[in-house]
Amino acid sequence: MAQIDIHKELTVGQVAARSGVAVTALHFYEAKGLIKSTRNQGNQRRYPRGVLRRVALIKVAQRLGIPLAEIGEALKSLPDNRAPTAADWQILSAQWSQDLDERINQLIALRDRLNGCIGCGCLSMEACPLRNQGDVLGERGPGAHLLEEP
Repeated sequence: MAQIDIHKELTVGQVAARSGVAVTALHFYEAKGLIKSTRNQGNQRRYPRGVLRRVALIKVAQRLGIPLAEIGEALKSLPDNRAPTAADWQILSAQWSQDLDERINQLIALRDRLNGCIGCGCLSMEACPLRNQGDVLGERGPGAHLLEEP
């Protein structure tokens, strides 16, 4: 069995194939400063193997709904010269956990209020939890403000 050289750098195509992320997405991540590459003598991108774990971390965070800007800020706390570790993930996930819990609670509240929503066409102004008699919420600006309140 051939031995893998862990110090060998990967091409963008190899990173794409191994991570399941499109080459264009890798270029985008690099443009946003989420990952880094070097250039060989032929000006082709070369990535350290640790980029695979960094890309996996980015994809998991995206699935959690974490904005790329926030992912980028979190990744700045990690050293560039090594792959993120389980300890790194524990720190990052703890940072995102509270925000995720808040978003979950907002979605649950929204789901629970949906049954009485006037948007369903029931026209039940007496029972509607989103009722805004006299447009008193207009001063708060556009949007369904009552949906944002727990």
